[in-house]
Amino acid sequence: MTMSATMERQDQQGGLAWPVTAALRALAMDAVEAAKSGHPGAPMGMAEIAAVLWRSVLRHDPADPRWPDRDRFVLSNGHASMLLYGLLHLTGYDLPIAELKRFRQLHSKTPGHPEYGMTPGVETTTGPLGQGLANAVGMALAEKTLAAQFNRPGHTIVDHRTFVFMGDGCLMEGISHEAASLAGRLGLGKLIAFWDDNGISIDGKVEEWFADDTPARFRAYGWQVLTGVDGHDPAAIAAAVALALAATDRPTLICCRTTIGRGAPTKQGHQDTHGAPLGAEEIARARAAMGWTHPPFHVPADVYAAWDCRPRGKALSADWATRFAAYAAAFPELAAEFERRLAGDLPEGFAAAADAALAAETAAGSVATRKAGQIALAAFAKALPELIGGSADLAHSNLTIHPGSTPVTRDPAGNQIFFGVREFGMSAIANGLALHGGFVPFVATFLVFSDYARNAVRMSALMGLRVVYVFTHDSIAVGEDGPTHQPIEHVESLRLIPGLDVWRPADAAETAVAWQAALARRDGPTALILTRQALPPQPAEGLADLPVTGARVLVGPADAVATLVATGSEVRIATEAAAALAAEGVPVRVVSMPCVERFEAQPAAARAALVPADRPVVVIEAGTTRGWRGLAGPSGRVIGLDRFGESAPEKDLLKLFGFTAAAVAEVVRETVGAAA
Repeated sequence: MTMSATMERQDQQGGLAWPVTAALRALAMDAVEAAKSGHPGAPMGMAEIAAVLWRSVLRHDPADPRWPDRDRFVLSNGHASMLLYGLLHLTGYDLPIAELKRFRQLHSKTPGHPEYGMTPGVETTTGPLGQGLANAVGMALAEKTLAAQFNRPGHTIVDHRTFVFMGDGCLMEGISHEAASLAGRLGLGKLIAFWDDNGISIDGKVEEWFADDTPARFRAYGWQVLTGVDGHDPAAIAAAVALALAATDRPTLICCRTTIGRGAPTKQGHQDTHGAPLGAEEIARARAAMGWTHPPFHVPADVYAAWDCRPRGKALSADWATRFAAYAAAFPELAAEFERRLAGDLPEGFAAAADAALAAETAAGSVATRKAGQIALAAFAKALPELIGGSADLAHSNLTIHPGSTPVTRDPAGNQIFFGVREFGMSAIANGLALHGGFVPFVATFLVFSDYARNAVRMSALMGLRVVYVFTHDSIAVGEDGPTHQPIEHVESLRLIPGLDVWRPADAAETAVAWQAALARRDGPTALILTRQALPPQPAEGLADLPVTGARVLVGPADAVATLVATGSEVRIATEAAAALAAEGVPVRVVSMPCVERFEAQPAAARAALVPADRPVVVIEAGTTRGWRGLAGPSGRVIGLDRFGESAPEKDLLKLFGFTAAAVAEVVRETVGAAA
């Protein structure tokens, strides 16, 4: 019997010697061994599941990895990266064998965990366990919403599924609860998750610390749950997938019982296969057990042919292109809008929306910047139908509901998501929405709870995603709620994340500019830090340049003897202090610096034009002082807060901690006197 005939028979029967899965296992073993680093266990244990899904179910085109209506595949257990790299290589993506040989090496396309934007066919960066599942929820939500917005009778242009692989670690992470619970409530019927139920993690048999009734848990979320699936039986896997595809009203969890490291004769089923090379001797035994007689990194031509998904993928994407052409002929404006949104381009009306937002803010007068944020959001939402988002059960406090809001729970074409108290899941779901394309997501919570969302915020920055984070109730001015709700270190800790723009606007107009900058930005996320308390309007000078400069001069006497730099609500205190000092004959410059990242990105000369280096600098921000010491320099001062707050009315707290015009003026006098 020829190898091709053998493969055709074993497509249904499987077995350890099934050549298509033997190739996957061998590539995983070889790459990890060559790197002397990696995780061979999960790729070897999930080989049959992967083969069934990728060869006959997944709708993808290796020649066009960004085809709009492709199915999305997410490897939530990202440490199993060699499984994904093997799949991409074998099915025909632009990932040559040379890159598999460079697994985990500098500048390779096969890093230790899948990285979005680095490897063709990788839909999201998955390293932190559980976030891939949440990303997949966001992708499935994007598909459902986009379909409702664009499909028309007789013209279905959005119709794809999201598949996700995950392990015990993903399910132990709390984010899996947050994301899976919301997915069930939203009825995401095109989301299908495969649980690699191998009972092993790094520390050994998980039954000692993870004995949850996982199927019951997911049933309680509202999922279809398929149990008793032999993860090494292709026919059983295919039957389970068929049931999952038929359930369009709820997501599906397929519980696949597997053996980690399957095929390694002395190590399979043991934690030693999880995160370490098998070793040359064990690999040789595994090759013999699988009947795989080929040298490392060699795949025979007929095995490549059995894996090749390019012809099928080309036919699928070509069929969609034909259908989209018919759609464009019938609905040219909708088709153009669909293409614009998937490209991530802003509409022609964006500039007008920015002008409208700024005009509305100017008319608003003294308002809390959270309210100013709502005004700006309402203005931009009229021009940007791709805006979608919501809050972690704080929409009426964050003020992220606007007149054009429609809850997705009531209308699948809606744009308002009620995330519930799920900050981490919310943020990772927003990443999935952004990754899918067609949407610009925003999410909101109190600033002090950004800690719950932080790792997903970091992943937004790592992947360079256009996600807007709205963090309100930004300082000790929260008042009576006390230290648990008064952020101290949070603004500065967010500034530590590379690639995240952090805006803390001083008034309504700066808030509108911050929203404009966030929406216009295409290479990363933005955090908007907004107040609960009302702030007075500041002069309009420098607003037009603010998206570039990140700072502007509000008070600028030519003979200034010092510079006051402030952010957010402290700008008002700085201008009041400057007025008091001017009355005494002590002229000072006041600079509002809502976005440190934009300011620091400017050339030295541009920075010096805003904050001259030849005079003392006093910085005011109601938070930790550490990040400002470089700007203040040895001759300057930082007025901040390096301890937790108190439970008391706002005015008492500001006085206690020195955030008053009188206290700031005194610090300036001392600083100028010391520098004289």
